[in-house]
Amino acid sequence: MYKKYFKRILDFSISLVALILFSPVIILLIILLLFANDGKPFYFQKRPGKNTKIFTIIKFKTMKDPKHNESELSNQEQRITKIGAFIRKTSLDELLQLVNVLKGDMSLIGPRPLLIDYLPLYNKEQARRHDVKPGITGWAQVNGRATVSYEKRFIYDVWYVDNLNFKNDLKILWKTVEKIVNRKAVSSVEDATIFAGWKGNT
Repeated sequence: MYKKYFKRILDFSISLVALILFSPVIILLIILLLFANDGKPFYFQKRPGKNTKIFTIIKFKTMKDPKHNESELSNQEQRITKIGAFIRKTSLDELLQLVNVLKGDMSLIGPRPLLIDYLPLYNKEQARRHDVKPGITGWAQVNGRATVSYEKRFIYDVWYVDNLNFKNDLKILWKTVEKIVNRKAVSSVEDATIFAGWKGNT
């Protein structure tokens, strides 16, 4: 019952209230990023959702666009703006994903949506992470995201798929708040670097 009905109701209600409450912060960040990123405060990217259906994720743009012939990965750290670094450190870059939750592309809790390019690399068991909607935070994110391999993270993701219930969602939400307060959030730069060593189909 929770998985089929109540989870979506909670997602919609909480994301709507959160967007309203955080609207002053969102507006301020948009203004600051307009100046920091040459008039481009938002970052859009295609990601796979439930059943690998492609959707467009929205985030605050924390990096300047790469220059011509500049390596996307090796220069990410250099391209992060000062306000962008602050936004990442405080996890504020995830705020706009509440819009994705509101639209129904994502859930508050679920496996993180990764790049489309990685889809062919999952083995059959790992691919089960797409049996549910992706989330802003998830079981892998509150269990040492920065210190475990991607194979281990996928095990956490699949565990969540098999154990999706209100109690676990509440637990994940609480642990996420604890990590944000303790400033243990990890940037996508670290994610990309770690993922570069993942061979896939293990």
